[in-house]
Amino acid sequence: MRTMRRGRTERRTEGPTGGRAGQERAASAGRTRRGVWAGLGAAALALTSVAAVPAADPAGNPAGNPAADPATVTKHGPAWSLKSTGTDARFRGLAAVSRSTAWLAGSKGTVLRTTDGGASWRNVSPPVAPGETGLEFRDVEAFDGRRAVVLAIGEGEASRVFRTTDGGATWTESFRNTDPRAFYDCMTFFDRRHGLAMSDPVDGKYRILSTADGGRSWKVLPDKGMPAAQQGEAGFAASGQCLVSSGPRDVWLATGGAARARVLHSADRGLTWKATDAPIPAGDPARGVFGVAFRDRTHGIAVGGDYRPGEQSPKAAAVSRDGGRTWDAAARPVPAYRSGVTWLPHTRRTALAVGPTGTDLTTDGGRTWRTVDTGSYDTVDCARDLGCWAAGEKGRVARLEFGRRG
Repeated sequence: MRTMRRGRTERRTEGPTGGRAGQERAASAGRTRRGVWAGLGAAALALTSVAAVPAADPAGNPAGNPAADPATVTKHGPAWSLKSTGTDARFRGLAAVSRSTAWLAGSKGTVLRTTDGGASWRNVSPPVAPGETGLEFRDVEAFDGRRAVVLAIGEGEASRVFRTTDGGATWTESFRNTDPRAFYDCMTFFDRRHGLAMSDPVDGKYRILSTADGGRSWKVLPDKGMPAAQQGEAGFAASGQCLVSSGPRDVWLATGGAARARVLHSADRGLTWKATDAPIPAGDPARGVFGVAFRDRTHGIAVGGDYRPGEQSPKAAAVSRDGGRTWDAAARPVPAYRSGVTWLPHTRRTALAVGPTGTDLTTDGGRTWRTVDTGSYDTVDCARDLGCWAAGEKGRVARLEFGRRG
């Protein structure tokens, strides 16, 4: 679900840049860049004052599940603003490219894209072969507004990967699982070329799929460096965040459903892995770590719990400060099951977690959390320009808005 973004580059201009005029232009450009980054930083820091501010849906009802929330909408501070998608598909796959551009992947074979900040959504779903029902898309990785890769989950041939380079006008199926024992859950990309997808254990070990050409082709990696799975252990295809990466080589895999919840880490793009227990409760097929997020190769957050409605999810958040070698339970965790989590760009300690009963905010790196919205979302993602999006059931999609509303 994490969006791949082009590295920062300096554009070279033709002609001389020396002299007073060139120096003035350079100084002006520097001030502009500093102003942009200062504005982004100020907006990010504004999240520390978020109150319970669910947005209104297109029909005028407060956001949430069911149709109306008891909380009221405030006119100040950052808040989710619902965007009408015109569908009732459930979106567990989300890629935030910017405040204007985002991709969604969901049920009924649905893939949507916006390039105008959610004002309108284009149905760019891959075509379904005659006689086939809609695929279950659970993850999308977007490089920009035109290039994206989507993952469909399920047993056997239901697990597939599609790729587009023209904004979804056409798609190429680049992988179809032919092993009935495999069930692919999530995928991630390190850069525009290198990516991985993960399957639940086959022959007692998680199966890792690798691409080195932007998703055009895929191959199964050898499992010699993969630790044995626990009895009943699996990944949760709940938010596209059971497999995440940070930097050029580090990747983490979240698990549940077994006696212990674990997070596996690889520092060599999936060739070898080390498993670490996480303090999030497990011991049941419905419990474990559902989503992880790393803001760099060291600092990570894990969320999860028990996804069954009405079940308690104590200690459903954990933090790591050593790249996933160890995990500590949050001092004040999220209050209920959470499936998605993301760091806020341009901050070192601020992150958002989402689930069916609300959104929670941390401003101390995951040590403590507080609920800031009661709307239902399954997944969340932020772009570098603070384009933060959330998505979930019944076509619900929202973008985080800053400043005065109403």
